[in-house]
Amino acid sequence: MMKIRTFLAFLLLAVGMLARADVSPGDGMPAFALTDQTGKLRSSDEFKGKWLVLYFYPKADTPGCTEEACSFRDDIVLLRALGAEVVGVSTDDVAAIREFGRKHELPFTLLADPDGKTAQKYGALVNLGVMKFAKRHSFLIDPDGRIVKRYKDVDTKDYAKTILVDLRALNKKS
Repeated sequence: MMKIRTFLAFLLLAVGMLARADVSPGDGMPAFALTDQTGKLRSSDEFKGKWLVLYFYPKADTPGCTEEACSFRDDIVLLRALGAEVVGVSTDDVAAIREFGRKHELPFTLLADPDGKTAQKYGALVNLGVMKFAKRHSFLIDPDGRIVKRYKDVDTKDYAKTILVDLRALNKKS
């Protein structure tokens, strides 16, 4: 009986991983409508017309997620000077992202994706059945709503600097 349960658990996990969506550079940004840390419903359409750094993070107020968010906070003026907005998304609820943003004085939008549907659209969801959380994946999206870069391996401490280098290079091309 235990072998059958183990086999079924692995089968469900495998099917869940195959069913996940994925986006790549050149694709359009999948639409979303999520609640931000103030309780306001925000949609992907609001961010068109400017560069967007859309980053998914596993859990508010954990060491890596805090380091990543503070990296964006510390370089937000430079990012905005290049025409970019930063938006963080996690599977946390609104109360958790509100406290996270307040505690670390994050001057950008945080979105709650508690059912993980948006993270799944971007291929940034780990779904273990009883537990879902976002992978640390990020996307640089151009003003037309096209994904320009996807980042899967992130150095949380210097992440904003990586984005700044890429934005400067892309702005020189246009």
